[in-house]
Formats: sequence, C-alpha cells, structure tokens
Amino acid sequence: MSEELENNLNEENKHTITPINGLYENWFLDYASYVILDRAVPHIHDGLKPVQRRIMHSLKEMDDGRFNKAANVIGNTMKYHPHGDASIGDAMVQIGQKDLLIDCQGNWGDPITGDSAAAPRYIEARLSKFANDVVFNADTTIWQLSYDGRNSEPVTLPVKFPLLLAQGAEGIAVGLATKVMPHNFVELLDASIEILKGNRSNILPDFFTGGMADFSNYNEGMRGGRIRVRAKITEKDKKTLVITEIPYSTTTGSVIDSILAANDKGKIKIKKIEDNTAANVEIVIQLAPGISPDVTIDALYAFTACEVSISPNTCIIKDDKPHFLTVNDILEQNTKHTKFLLKRELEIRLYELQERIFFSSLLKIFIQEGMYKNPEYENASDFDAVVNVLNILFEPFKASLYREILPEDFKKLIDKPMSSITRFDVKKADEQMKALEDEIKVVKGHLRHLTDYAIAWFQKLKDKYGKGRERKTEIRLFDRVEASKVALANVKLYVNKEDGFVGTGLKKDEFVADCSDIDEIIVFREDGKCIVTKVADKTFVGKGIIHAQVFKKGDDRTVYNLIYRDGANGTSYIKRFSVLGVTRDKEYDLTKGTKGSKILYFTANPNGEAEVITVQLKPHSKLKKLQFDIDFAETAIKGRASQGNIVSKYPIKKVLFKSKGVSTLSGLKIWYDELLKRLNVDGRGKYLGEFDGDDKILQVNAAGWYELTSFDLSNHFDPGIVLMQKFDPEKIYGLIHYDAKAKNYYVKRFVFELQPAGKEVSIISEEPGSKMIFITGKADAQVQVDVEKGKSKTPETLVLDLAGLIDVKGLKANGNRLSQHDVKKVNLVNAESEIGTVLVETSKVNVDESNYEEDLTENTTEIGEEISPDQINLATEQENQLSEIKAEKEKLIEEPEKKKLVFESKPAKIEQQPATGEKGEVEEKKEIEDKEAKLEPKTDEPKPAKKVDFEITNPDDIKIDDKGQLGFF
Repeated sequence: MSEELENNLNEENKHTITPINGLYENWFLDYASYVILDRAVPHIHDGLKPVQRRIMHSLKEMDDGRFNKAANVIGNTMKYHPHGDASIGDAMVQIGQKDLLIDCQGNWGDPITGDSAAAPRYIEARLSKFANDVVFNADTTIWQLSYDGRNSEPVTLPVKFPLLLAQGAEGIAVGLATKVMPHNFVELLDASIEILKGNRSNILPDFFTGGMADFSNYNEGMRGGRIRVRAKITEKDKKTLVITEIPYSTTTGSVIDSILAANDKGKIKIKKIEDNTAANVEIVIQLAPGISPDVTIDALYAFTACEVSISPNTCIIKDDKPHFLTVNDILEQNTKHTKFLLKRELEIRLYELQERIFFSSLLKIFIQEGMYKNPEYENASDFDAVVNVLNILFEPFKASLYREILPEDFKKLIDKPMSSITRFDVKKADEQMKALEDEIKVVKGHLRHLTDYAIAWFQKLKDKYGKGRERKTEIRLFDRVEASKVALANVKLYVNKEDGFVGTGLKKDEFVADCSDIDEIIVFREDGKCIVTKVADKTFVGKGIIHAQVFKKGDDRTVYNLIYRDGANGTSYIKRFSVLGVTRDKEYDLTKGTKGSKILYFTANPNGEAEVITVQLKPHSKLKKLQFDIDFAETAIKGRASQGNIVSKYPIKKVLFKSKGVSTLSGLKIWYDELLKRLNVDGRGKYLGEFDGDDKILQVNAAGWYELTSFDLSNHFDPGIVLMQKFDPEKIYGLIHYDAKAKNYYVKRFVFELQPAGKEVSIISEEPGSKMIFITGKADAQVQVDVEKGKSKTPETLVLDLAGLIDVKGLKANGNRLSQHDVKKVNLVNAESEIGTVLVETSKVNVDESNYEEDLTENTTEIGEEISPDQINLATEQENQLSEIKAEKEKLIEEPEKKKLVFESKPAKIEQQPATGEKGEVEEKKEIEDKEAKLEPKTDEPKPAKKVDFEITNPDDIKIDDKGQLGFF
C-alpha cells in the first residue's frame, strides 16, 4: 500500500475512533441509567421496582386461587427478569413480609427478629385479595416486550392506591439512593380523601415494629430530614426493664447485641438480659443492684440501638427520570393517578356496555325485520354483497344506533347460528338492554361525579381492608439525652496535687470520685487558675492543685466560695461564683490576673451552701482588731470573672472554717413537659413549683392509683398520668369514681398520704371494672350530673359543689353515692387548668347505661300484667299520702314564719330498700328514724303513727322526691 493511500485511510478513520476515556464515560452513564431506572428506584405510580413488578405480574399470571411454590413463582419471573433467582427470591420475601400484597404460607422469616425465610421450595405464596382488587387491570395496563422479546410485561401496574408510601422502599443506585418510609394504611386513605376534597395532607411514617418516633425534623421525607425512633421500654419493677417494641431498621438480635456491647464498655450496668420474643417482642433486662431504672432507660437510648436516627430520602422515578419529591407530593400524585385509573375503567366499562347494547339492537332488528329471510340477502354471493344488502336494509334504523355500522358488525351477525335466531326472545332481549341502559346511566353518573366516586373508592378500601391496620408507632417529641449525664460511673478518678496530675491511672494517689470515661474534670490551682479537661489516663493540669472534681456543664447549683490575695498590692478579695460554660483545656483566671496572686480559702458547695469563716490578720501597728468573722451568705453570687469584694487591705495570716452554713439558693424550679413526659428546669410545660430537700412529686394515674417520686430530672413518667403536682400533704382533692361492685358512682374528698417513693397506692375500688372519672384539687370545683329519675326516666341536670357533697375522709374511703338516681353523664364544670395540674382527659365521661340495673320491688307490675285489687288499693293509698304531703309543703311555703312542721307518717305496705353508701351531712343531721319518712313494710297490724318535729331554717330545703317522701335534700 502506498504511503499516500495509507495516510488517506488514517485521515478517514480518525473521526470514527473513540478514545478510551470517552468509552468509559458513555458506558458508565448507560450503566448508571440502567441501575436507576431498572433496578434500584421505585416508580411513583405503582411504587414498585422492576423486580417487584415482575414478581407481581408472574403471581397474577399463575393465579388460580391456590398457593404456588415460591420456587415456581421465581422460575416464572425469570422470563421477565434478566438476573439470578436469588435476587428474585429475596425481593419476593421482602414483599411477603410487608403483609399487604402476598398471602404467605410457610416460614417467610421474621423482620423483627431477623430470622431468614425458608428455602423457596418450602414456602408458598398467592396474591392477596387486596392485590387482586387494587393492583391489576389488563385493560388499563401499558405493556412492553420483555428483555428477550418473547413475552409482554407491564411498564407499570395500574395500582389504585398509594402503594409506595404504604410499603416504603429502599435502594442504592449509582450516584443516588432512595429511602421512602412506610406509612399507615388507614391514614393514607384518609389523607387521599382529604386531597380529593381540596385539602393538603400531612402524613407521617408508621413502622410495623411499633416503637416511638419523633418526626419534628421529618421534612416531609426530603433529603436532610431526620427521624428519631426509640424502642418502647417499660419499667416492670425497680430491678427489671422490658423492651416491648423495637426501632424500625433494627432487629431484636441487633438491639440485644448493642446492649451487651454497652454493658461491656461500662456505659450501662445490667445483671442479665433475656430474649423472650415470640409473637410479640419481649426483651427482659435485669438491672444490677443499686442501678436506677430511669437513668438506665436514658442510657439505653444514648448508648444502644434502642434509639436510632433515620435519614429519609424520597427519590422516585417519574417520566423516566429520578425526582426528589416530598411524601405529601407523592401522595397527591398517587391520588390523582388513582382518579385517572378509575376514570379509564369507567370509560372502558361504558364502551363495553354501549357495544353490547349496539349489537343487541342490531340482532333484534335483524331478526324482527326478517332480514335473514330477505331473498337478496340469501342470494348474496360473497361477503361484500352481503354487506351491501344489509347496509340497505339497516338504512332506516341507523339513526337510532349510537355509532356507524361497520363490516365487522355484519360479520358477527351472519356468523350467528340459525338455531339462536329462531329461538330469539324479544322480551328477554329488551329486559337485558334495559338493564344495560340502567348500568350506563350509573356509569355516566360516576363519570360526571368522578371526585365523589374516587372518594367512595378510598372509603371502600378503608372499610374493607382497614381493620387491624391501625397506627403502631407512637408519635412523640423526644428530649435530647446527654450521654455525659446518663453514662455509668465505670472508672475512678485520682489526683496528684503536688505534681499536678489528674486521671484514672493514678491509682496510688488521692481518690477523687467515680466517673465515666466521657466525663470532664474541673481543676482549681493555688495560683487562682481553673481548667476543664476530659477524663484521661493521666493529664498534667499544673502544680498546686487545691480542688479537682467531675465537671457538670451548665451546673448553676454548684457555688464556689473563694478568698484570694492580689499579687500587685496584697489586698484580699472575697467572691462567690459558678462555672457554667467553658472551653475545654483553656485556663481561666479567678483573680485579677496579676503575678503572685494566690488563693487563701476555697470551698465547692454543691447546693450553694454559705459557711461562716474566721479571718486572722497579721499584726500591724494600725490594726486594733486582728480577727473577725465573715458569712459568705452576705456575698452575692456573681460571674466567674468578677473581681470580688475587698476583705482586707492588710496581709491575712490565716482563714479558718467556723461553722457550716445553709444553701443560699432558692428551691429548684421544676416544670413538667407533657409532650416529652419529662421534668425540666427550662420553663417548658406545666410549672410544678420550687423543690428542695425531701420534696416529692405527686402523680395520679388514670387507672386510679397515685405514686410519689423525687424531682430528679432523669425520672420517666407513665403516659397515663392525669394529674401531676408538687406533693402537699394538707391539700384536699375531690374525686368521682365508678364502683363496679356496687354499680354506682361515688364522690369523696381526701388528702394524699405520704408513701415511700415508687409505691403505687390505689385511690378507688380495686374491683375489676372500677374506674376513675376525674380528680381535681380545686377547692371550688363543681360537677354537673345528668340523671334520670323514677320509672319514667325523667332527665334532669344537677350542678353540685364537691365541697358540699361530703366531708374530708380517709384515702381508702369509698365516699358517698353521687346520686340516688341513675347517673347518665358526669362533667367537671370549672375544668380550667390550675398551676401544676395536668387536666384529666376523662373529665367528661358518658356513662354506659348497661352499668346500671334497675332495682325492681316485688310489687313492680309489667305492662300487660293483670293488676290485683290489693295493688289498686296500695296505689290509691300512696296517691292520697302524696297529696297530703304536698299540701303540707304548700302550707309551709305560704306561712314561712312557722319554724316547726309536724306530720304523721302513714303505715305503708311496701318495703323500701335503703340507699347504699355512707351518709352525708344532711342525712346525719336529720337522723330521725328513716322509717318515719319512708313507707314501712306491710304488716298484719298497722303501726301507730309517730309525730316528728323538724327544725326548719329554710323552707326551700324541704322537697318531695319522686317516691313522695318529704324531707331535707
């Protein structure tokens, strides 16, 4: 080949050669696109990745109502999925464990314990009823060829439900990842209905593992959001904790491993841990002796997998591209897509109905008009001739048909067998067409009101499949657990004051305190410097150490009392201060900073104590008094950098401790945050008061018991608390409760008794079924009671003062009956919250009428029962007696100047059952033989009437009840 020709060929090929770096770039982009679109990221419309969609399509293809071996489903799916059977099997197990689309049979594993599923040849699956109703419709599905061109598979499945948000999704692609949280089935349907009504949704995740979650930084599922999920830990007793629910993304095994690891590192201290998980999670933790359960719960959240942080990232495929949307936007898109699919189904159904009517009309005309017997029709030689003849014959009827007649329609007519034509029933055909026309009207009505139809669709799904799918994850706000406050003191701190070292490795030197390996130490030196440093094996902090201790950041209760000599002029100063925020390993000067300054006296006081000291001065010619006392309580607490007050301008010989002082700080102000269920000093929630010394917190549970606890900020409180206050042994509380044994409502007033901390004491009847209605500490509390009187069940509303219903009695007293009539409703009238009170959620309770049984006497007469002469006489006698009593009362009202009323009790013939419960003040005051004011039992010999004197101070106090009794009420 000549050189010229070779140069020409090279010049031509130069433009077709691609450099290696260009090939790599193109291939990588193709690979990235493939992984994103065809493997890792779900589609917005059906919420499925390709492998999941192919599994569902295979299940539908194989569906005959019976279970299929998972191995067979995997094999069939390989017709559509160009990957190995392992990836298909894993994806199928994940779908099955979500308990929504697949009915599973066999061991499908447990995502809570982390147990794997059995081999595919041992487990079986079929489509769930929900999947058959919601996921599939061949008529609205868009199809494409499979990877080898032999089969058709769906581009997306026509899912009429927000499946992506219900199941959640995770995937890692090239350059991006997706993590969509699962949401509650019922809440999604409710939110979809609200969207169709024109309202914006705001959905929050719900995890099948339960637990508690803080969604305050959820950010609608977008990148940058964060969810904190906690296990549900309950305190069985002071030595035992039980984990009943675990965080999403963990297993019982991983949680237990993290607890054991924290125990090995000394972060927590447990005696034993047991995994009793079966159908429900139950991890039992036995605490070591002397370990606080409240602090251990916080430590479990701080150092173990009992609390995890999840970062959502809602990346989905939309219009063949990855998009980042909020979960609320996704739900809105899903709802609109569902509405579109419902419209398409209605349109298809309308078309099918119209086609059926159209052909039925053709057939009816064809037979009724005898077109099949027309000579021209019979003599037509070919199909075209038949079409021409039929076109002419149908010409008069075309106007009544909904569309033009096509040759295909004539083909269907002439293919009809003669036997069906001769047996054609016109009346039956008309009835069928009438039914089809009625259905068409319904379908057109749905199309005209498509939004209402879509709302009804979501409501139908909720009614049919929503049972048992209530929210499992409790929505809570969490406080931030500071590891330094809950870390177990697992190491010992020592100090070498002379050489200036502190650390955990100085075991031959002076012991300071127990601490954790994440604590910080504060050190004070003779030269007036202080420094904060992290706990280490051995750290040099400077010679002349006078005090070293574990440092608590932000501790304003620890007060340091100090006297120092200024190195410049020898003047001595006194100061009191706290050390709050500091920079680690930075030296701070507590003096004026001059060279030669020195600390003469120093104490650290954990609760602001102020002692009295004696200052001795060196002799001086100008001094008459060489000794005097100083009370630190007279010195104000200021900042760390303050100069202080002058003690003396003359040299100090010695400073001696004289007497111990008391705290100069006010009580610790405590608030209760009802959202976090924790105490705090930051002013969040209900103010409980100032606490100091042995003060206690009173908490009352809705179950009817109370408990006294300390005011330690690490305390955990039960969600069932309905009242929380600072314990006051003299404060009177009012309580209304239902006694299941007596089947009546009772009221009582009492004071809470001092009990050992942590002891639960019941304040209502312990009979099963008894319940507390409300409790209040308001002195002027009023209660509104709706009652029904007598056999006629006459409704009446009473407003009663609690203080006037009953005296203060013992804690265990049952109290007085709230009313002698049937109580139907109890409301606390003045239900405004008082300081330190958490309002009782059950302050308004509708009473279940089934709790009451009407006491019928032996003389009660049923409707339709024959009345005896004796009963007639008794009724007449009682009516006469009632008239006499009413007349006496009217007379008394007319003559209020009379102070005494005398009446005779009439012999009665029916026994009146006494009221149960303790007597109130009014009843005790009129203790005049209740038999005088009531009807006496029937006897053979009538008893003589008695005369009774009543001292009347207010005529309005005398009333007549529904049984005709006159008395004070």
